Amino acid sequence: MKAFEIREFGIDNLALVDREIPKPSANEVLVKFHAVSLNYRDLLMVTGRYNPNLKVPIVPCSDGAGEVVEVGKDVKRWKVGDRVMPIFMQGWIDGSIEYKKARTALGGDLDGCLREFGVFHEEGLVGIPENFSYEEAATLPCAALTAYNALFVSGSVKSGETVLTQGTGGVSIFALQFAKAVGAKVFITSSSNEKLQRAKNLGADELINYKETPDWDQAVLELTEKRGVDHIIELGGAGTLQKSLKAVKMGGYIAVIGVLAGKGEFDPILILMKAIRVQGIFVGSREMFEQMNEFIEKHNIKPIIDRTFEFENTIEAFKFMESGSHFGKVVIRLAK
Repeated sequence: MKAFEIREFGIDNLALVDREIPKPSANEVLVKFHAVSLNYRDLLMVTGRYNPNLKVPIVPCSDGAGEVVEVGKDVKRWKVGDRVMPIFMQGWIDGSIEYKKARTALGGDLDGCLREFGVFHEEGLVGIPENFSYEEAATLPCAALTAYNALFVSGSVKSGETVLTQGTGGVSIFALQFAKAVGAKVFITSSSNEKLQRAKNLGADELINYKETPDWDQAVLELTEKRGVDHIIELGGAGTLQKSLKAVKMGGYIAVIGVLAGKGEFDPILILMKAIRVQGIFVGSREMFEQMNEFIEKHNIKPIIDRTFEFENTIEAFKFMESGSHFGKVVIRLAK
C-alpha cells in the first residue's frame, strides 16, 4: 500500500512510501481509507513545530474516513462494508482525559491516516453519519469534535447566549454551525472581509475584522452594551487570550483550543476579577464523538470543505493549509 511518512521535518520532505498492508488481530479491523482531512496540528507535526522530538518514521494526519474491509475473529462492533472513522485518541473511549489516554493520538503517538489502509482496535472507531460522503466524514474527528466539546460538553451553550469564535478554520466554522443550530448568537473574527461574508452566509451575527479593528475586544464590549459575550472559542494565537479575557462577560467561559492559542503573555488577574472559567480543550472521547454525530444528523449540519486534493497532491494540500487561505476544511481524497 501507499503511505506518506514523516522521515525528516518539512512539507517537501514528506515521503511517499510502500508499506505492507497490515493484518488485523482478533479484536481489530482493517480500514481502507477514502479521505483524510488536515488540521493545523498535522501541519505543525510535519514541520517539526509540534514535537521536535517526534519519533520517525510516522504516518501523519489524525483524521480519516474509510470502509471496513477485513475484521478479526473476535470483532463484534463492525462488519465488512461498514463506513467508519478512527477516533483521534484511540484510548479515550469515555470518561475524563487522562495521561495514558492522551498518549494514544493518531498522527503523533501512533501512525495516522495518510495511508491507503490502517488497522484499528474495534473500540477505536465510530460510524459515519448516514448522509455523509467520505470526504465530509474525514473532517469530523478533530475539528468538529473539538468544537462540540468546547460548546456543549465542557461548555453549556444555550439558545439566546452569545458565542465568539476566532478565525475561519475548521474548528471555528464548526463552532459557528453548532452554536447557530441551538439558537445562539455568534460573533466571528477574521482578517478577511471576504471570509467574514462567507461566515455571515452561514449565520454569523456579528462580524469583526481584527486587522481593521485591532482592539476587537472593545468592539465586542460595544456590541454587547459593555456586558461581554457568554462564551469564547479561543483560537487566535499569541496575544489573543488577553483580549478574550476582556471580551468575555463576568462569569463567562473561554475554551482554549489546541496549540494555536495562549502563547502570548497575559495578565491572569482578570480571571479572578471577572470570575472567568478558562478551560483547555483537547478534542474529545469516542462517547462525545457518538453524541456529536447524533447532534449533526438531528440538525442536518454539513461540513464546509474549502478544497479537496488528490492523494498524489498531498504536499500541495499541506502548502495550501500553510498559506492560511482556506475557509473551513482541507481534504485529501485517497479512493473514490
